[in-house]
Amino acid sequence: MKTDQLIDMLSTNVEPVPPGGLRKTLLGALVAGGVAAFCLMLATVGLRTGVTDGFLPGYLTVKLLFTLSLIGVGAALLERLMRPGQDGRKLFAFVFLPFLIVVCAGVASLVFGQPMAWGRMMFGMQWATCLLCIPLFAVVPFAALIWALRKGAPTNLRRAGAIAGFVAGALGATAYAFHCPDDSVPFIAIWYGTLVALCGAIGAMLGPRLLRW
Repeated sequence: MKTDQLIDMLSTNVEPVPPGGLRKTLLGALVAGGVAAFCLMLATVGLRTGVTDGFLPGYLTVKLLFTLSLIGVGAALLERLMRPGQDGRKLFAFVFLPFLIVVCAGVASLVFGQPMAWGRMMFGMQWATCLLCIPLFAVVPFAALIWALRKGAPTNLRRAGAIAGFVAGALGATAYAFHCPDDSVPFIAIWYGTLVALCGAIGAMLGPRLLRW
């Protein structure tokens, strides 16, 4: 087959991509993944019981501000990475900003807190549950985001996989925040931050395999 014939064949019956189609696909994956993570949290560990266990709404707000900021930055990056030739380099640095803020706040809490309370502030009561639940709750969101990315044409597969894992981990952490009984900024920085980063690392390893054209 000649080159001109191949080009004519490939260009036959090509339909235009709907404006905003990729963005809607990504948004749908985020919503579906978030709902799945929340439902899995309800089915396994359940919602925190409330004021009877010393619930402090302010710390839930801090957890959600941290995780939702990660989701926001990550989603903006994914929208760019879905398109061929886009690497999202300008936005990539903003991924580290929420981590930097929560780590600085955690260090300040330890410095100004009582040394006798450092262990409880860093490890809380259920660090092992956190260690298990956040990656578990991130599985379905990660699958949904990989599906969305495959609807596009990412070329930097490792970075796209890393950000998909990162956002999935943040969605898992968001769901876990509604159960988490540990209220301290150092706990959020150490466990939420580390586990979201771990999900991103796993995504970077899986991305080239799962997103290969």
